Amino acid sequence: MPGKHTVEKIGGTSMSRFGEVMNSVIIGKRKGKELYNRIFVVSAYSGITNLLLEDKKTGAPGVYGRFATGEDWVESIEKVRKKMLEYNKSFENIGLDLKKADDFVNERIDGIKNCLEDLMCVRSFGHFKPSNYLPASREFLASVGESHSAFNSAMILQKNGINARFIDLTGWKDQDILSLNSMIVKYFKGVDFASELPIVTGYVKYDQGIMTHFDRGYSEITFSKIAVLTDAREGIIHKEYHLCTGDPELIGLKNVKIIGNTNFDIADQLSDMDMEAIHSKASKEMELKNIPIRVKNAFDPEHPGTLITCDYISPVPRVEMICGRDDILAIEVYDPEMVGQSGYDYKLMENLMLNNISYIAKNTNANTIIHYIPEKSKNVDKCIDMIKKKLPSSQVDLHKLSIVTVIGTNMKIPGFLSRAAKALAKAEINVLALGQTLSQVNMQFVVGREDFEKAQIALHQEFVEKD
Repeated sequence: MPGKHTVEKIGGTSMSRFGEVMNSVIIGKRKGKELYNRIFVVSAYSGITNLLLEDKKTGAPGVYGRFATGEDWVESIEKVRKKMLEYNKSFENIGLDLKKADDFVNERIDGIKNCLEDLMCVRSFGHFKPSNYLPASREFLASVGESHSAFNSAMILQKNGINARFIDLTGWKDQDILSLNSMIVKYFKGVDFASELPIVTGYVKYDQGIMTHFDRGYSEITFSKIAVLTDAREGIIHKEYHLCTGDPELIGLKNVKIIGNTNFDIADQLSDMDMEAIHSKASKEMELKNIPIRVKNAFDPEHPGTLITCDYISPVPRVEMICGRDDILAIEVYDPEMVGQSGYDYKLMENLMLNNISYIAKNTNANTIIHYIPEKSKNVDKCIDMIKKKLPSSQVDLHKLSIVTVIGTNMKIPGFLSRAAKALAKAEINVLALGQTLSQVNMQFVVGREDFEKAQIALHQEFVEKD
């Protein structure tokens, strides 16, 4: 039924509170036909993917991290099994058949355990490079988290009177190796959106590898692809919080405001700041097909949330969000031979490209070019060595900094920069660099990491709370 249904994504933290999500988001006040014409794409329960791969924040190795380095990984996979069974037990009181759920977990974990043991045996003969088997290992380890949560969710909903259908895009024991689009089309064939409620894994097995291309942001890619391929009316992302003008934990819940409306350009700006509104690659196809995305608070279902569309521009100048990231490295290149030299920037950028380093912001003057990159970027030291060799007259320095950004669809506010500078000066914050494009949708302030939180509070007070 093209154009009549929504595709909705539920994140891992919310999935861990599935009883509340079922009562607020999935069922709520709906009855009969109102329960259908929706597709739910689910993430793994909170903490599971960290245990399977590596901790997203600390980098502490999980099963994959230990397997990749040749460490003892068996203890790690048993820790995953234990955690999954604990989640199963916690949902028994809302309708989960514990025997079926535990059998499902044990079958998948045993299967993966056997595969990894076989790979270890083959590896011991020395004829396979890690690049031959590690990407595939990472793929099927990631897949088990979503299959677990989706299987459980479908069973619980069936027990509660809903015609839920488990759609396992992980391709468990499926010998077909298809493209991403073909895989989704294959598994959705014959689904009646008007009478069935598909519960879909956020992971999709396909020929090029979803982890290889998108790493930990893959569930939003799946969400987007399903919305585009099924011609959804709207995409909805359910989070454990509203999309607000600032971080509620930092700014204070009573001080922030729900954004309400914004556009895809702003969503891309937020993605650049590592904000999880929507993965930039996930939103692009939906933007091109003009499918709006709504970000809602899973635990405040009556609120319409924030709608992201192609053409929204605030009718009055306003700041929609103050955010930033404190994991910034500044690669500062000073070269007295740079001034007036055609193509110098190209030669410098080539080194970032060859090391697969993407920059977030950039400042230049006659003799200096600075690229601001995420600290987690790989090959930074190698990149700097390459710059020094290819541009021998240059001096290259590395600085640990932070960026605080003010973002909005319409920020053509007279005296904006003056107000921002005064607010930061009043908070005794030294602005090290700044940037803004002609579109005036964001202004970036580079500050020391020690001033990261203070700068957000000061700018939020000036442009949101005062206004």
